Amino acid sequence: MPRRGLIFQTRAHWLLLGLALLCSLVLFMYLLECGPQTDGNESLPGVIGESYGKEYYQALLQEQEEHYQTRATSLKRQIAQLKQELQEMSEKMRSLQERKNVGANGIGYQGNKEHAPSDLLEFLHSQVDKAEVSIGAKLPSEYGVIPFESFTLMKVFQLEMGLTRHPEEKPVRKDKRDELVEVIEAGLEVINNPDEDDEQEDEEGPLGEKLIFNENDFIEGYYRTERDKGTQYELFFKKADLMEYRHVTLFRPFGPLMKVKSEMIDITRSIINIIVPLAERTEAFAQFMQNFRDVCIHQDKRIHLTVVYFGKEGLFKVKSILESVTSESNFHNYTLVSLNEEFNRGRGLNVGARAWDKGEVLMFFCDVDIYFSAEFLNSCRLNAEPGKKVFYPVVFSLYNPAIVYANQDVPPPVEQQLVHKKDSGFWRDFGFGMTCQYRSDFLTIGGFDMEVKGWGGEDVHLYRKYLHGDLIVIRTPVPGLFHLWHEKRCADELTPEQYRMCIQSKAMNEASHSHLGMLVFREEIETHLHKQAYKTNSEAVG
Repeated sequence: MPRRGLIFQTRAHWLLLGLALLCSLVLFMYLLECGPQTDGNESLPGVIGESYGKEYYQALLQEQEEHYQTRATSLKRQIAQLKQELQEMSEKMRSLQERKNVGANGIGYQGNKEHAPSDLLEFLHSQVDKAEVSIGAKLPSEYGVIPFESFTLMKVFQLEMGLTRHPEEKPVRKDKRDELVEVIEAGLEVINNPDEDDEQEDEEGPLGEKLIFNENDFIEGYYRTERDKGTQYELFFKKADLMEYRHVTLFRPFGPLMKVKSEMIDITRSIINIIVPLAERTEAFAQFMQNFRDVCIHQDKRIHLTVVYFGKEGLFKVKSILESVTSESNFHNYTLVSLNEEFNRGRGLNVGARAWDKGEVLMFFCDVDIYFSAEFLNSCRLNAEPGKKVFYPVVFSLYNPAIVYANQDVPPPVEQQLVHKKDSGFWRDFGFGMTCQYRSDFLTIGGFDMEVKGWGGEDVHLYRKYLHGDLIVIRTPVPGLFHLWHEKRCADELTPEQYRMCIQSKAMNEASHSHLGMLVFREEIETHLHKQAYKTNSEAVG
């Protein structure tokens, strides 16, 4: 690249020298034109004869003067034109040189920053500074958040479905595929060729060779676009035989990708305190504990369970379920808090958070009808950071299995219902109850609002507190978190706003647009089928 720049500068110097010589030649011609004309074979008037008068010489001098003035004006005009062309050529050369520098230094994680124009670098960095990458932005409401969308090597999990898109799909558009491939490759380049300021150490393989990451080590990623700033990418990589994750943040300020940071995250010692408020619903709790045993006790093994139970009815059953799990799996990391009062979810989570007396801990606020995977627990650890980030995953809510699987005698087991399809469920983007956050952040912000009674509302109030603060809110759909369908009952004592939210949630939880349409138009469909059968029978008889 430096050699090409040298050739470019040499050509520019020769061009300037040629233009200067041309100007000199024009000036020399001007001097020749202005000099006195002499001819050895022609005698001057009046030397031999005196037939020419004084008027003749005056007219001759005036004619010559006009001729020279016209010639001088023409030369001045040509000189001015040459100067203008020279200035335009210089500006074009400068513009080409700037574009060459930008092209040579476009990729933020590879370019040579010393040769990039300072104003371009300042602009790109200002885009990163204005975006919500390193510090949270204060937003007016829960609708001001720009949610992330998550992706793996093969699939994208997206919120904005409409009626033609799917909650989980392969990136169909070529530009989206190329974008995600480029981002993963850029993340691998950052990890495999780290800068001196990266917070990571070179690791060696089993034979002492340099550890190289590839696309198969990509676990998951999140991206979101702020339309006036750029696109932010959060990438996570992990070797199968290593415990640490590699985290890379990239930002595309409507131009080249820029590395924001590259760090190593060790979650091997990160304990999650899963807090579940509960009242009655013992059968649902038994199903929850079955998933808890499979995922938390047998797989993850870094979990503490806190159950806050309201009332007396069903308390003995809950204790029996916990003791059964303890005896079968030798699991003792749980706390049961009993409150003899009316159920209040916010109150239960507040009590559960304060019941922990072992210092800082990552908390997962969970409901009894939630099914989660071991991968989700790691996502919880990776996306929450004390004093920096809180994680608000979007749950995939399953529809009523009696409607989804109406063509089967009985619905399949719960594990077989956990699929991301339009007719099986939807991304519950209006729910903010499931969240991962550190205990210190929860206590600092004041916890839940105890003025909220009954169903719903308390989670939105807490969510808004974080939006109004300085912490970064990570909002994204995650594939390993499901809300299992259950019958909803909207109590009469709810406020009008709470009752409306409850009815809305109940309606959206029941079935997809197509299945609801089949139910609404069931009589019309049956009438049509009856007519078709009658017509077929008549033709057969005839």
